[in-house]
Amino acid sequence: MRNGNRPKTVISPSTGPVTIQVSRDRDATFTPVIVPKRHRCLTGVDEVVLSLYARGLTTGEISARFNQIHGAQVSKETISRITVKVIEEMQTWQSRPLDGGPFLLVVANPE
Repeated sequence: MRNGNRPKTVISPSTGPVTIQVSRDRDATFTPVIVPKRHRCLTGVDEVVLSLYARGLTTGEISARFNQIHGAQVSKETISRITVKVIEEMQTWQSRPLDGGPFLLVVANPE
């Protein structure tokens, strides 16, 4: 009864309220890594998720990587909510007109 998990709602800047499971033990020796004790703001997770997403990992792979490295469960849905916000910005950036600057013409000489 005393050991196990308890739910904790934290605030993420990109996804809003997120419920996580926090481990606890009788000796109070567990120290959370992602959300420190007595904190409610989830910071740094967005940057990690976006960097892994930019490297081409899927939401399932990002979730598994988070569990492997930090020992924290981040659902695929939460990862999707984080990445959706930047997809629109990426598409706008990709469809921008290119500058008409000087181009270097390189001609291969077969000789």
